[in-house]
Amino acid sequence: MKIGILAAMDKEVALIIPLIKDMQVVEIDTRKAYLGKIGHHEVCVMKCGIGKVNSALNVYRLIEYFHPDLVINSGVAGGADALMKVGSLLVATEAAYHDVWCGPGTEWGHMDGLPPRFAMDAEVIESCRKSASADVRFGLICSGDRFISKEEEVDFIKSIYPDALVCDMESASIAHACYDCGVPCAVVRVVSDTPGQADNISQYKNFWNEAPEKTFRSVKSIIENLK
Repeated sequence: MKIGILAAMDKEVALIIPLIKDMQVVEIDTRKAYLGKIGHHEVCVMKCGIGKVNSALNVYRLIEYFHPDLVINSGVAGGADALMKVGSLLVATEAAYHDVWCGPGTEWGHMDGLPPRFAMDAEVIESCRKSASADVRFGLICSGDRFISKEEEVDFIKSIYPDALVCDMESASIAHACYDCGVPCAVVRVVSDTPGQADNISQYKNFWNEAPEKTFRSVKSIIENLK
């Protein structure tokens, strides 16, 4: 299987690169991509950039260049539920926009001709359920072009999506682009901070200081377990 892996920031990509065997670096429209193998699968790892437009453009670039059978988005996210502690892992079952509303008579997050929620790849979800540890959760991730840092912002997201577990700035747009291109998508995110439950800015900074390589190694395990 050919698997594209996207992360928003250089420091996230840097935690994935050591997992790649036989790596070579190529350029896709002047952007670096890292080709090689994880397990018996071919992979292409790229930074997608922060936010919905950057991530959608770069997943499209990856798909056009690499023609993957699956795209995995990995990286960090903010907790949007008391279940999600710093270091908890989310395997998304669905992704939705928390900052999209097209007017009266429409459902929040729904754009004409598209599903209100984008379903994630069933094989990845099932594989993860079989080997999940205690700190792994399965559920909805919500995305928007805003770093969520305040309790009232989390409350707003939960008012729209009571089942939301985490929030980020890329997953829904990556899932959206994959949906349009007919490519299965999976999202695996580790919680770096918990908006509204603590000083999440400090949590976020301290999380990176602790260099959470072990959480990104879960992506390696997931890929190795795929057929």
